Amino acid sequence: MNKNVGGIDRILRILAGIALIALAGFEVVGVWGFIGVVPLATGLIGWCPAYLPLGIKTCRSK
Repeated sequence: MNKNVGGIDRILRILAGIALIALAGFEVVGVWGFIGVVPLATGLIGWCPAYLPLGIKTCRSK
C-alpha cells in the first residue's frame, strides 16, 4: 500500500474530517457528519482507495 495522498491534500482531509465529526458531535449536521471519519482516516494514513482507479497521486514520488 503505497502512499498516494500528500501534503496539502492530507491537511485538508484531516481538517475536514475533524470539522464534520465535531459538527455531528454538537448535533449541527446530524449523524451523517460522522462520515468525516473517512477523510480523517485517509488523511492520517496517507492513502486513498478512490485514487487508485483514477490514477491520482498527490504526494511526491520517491
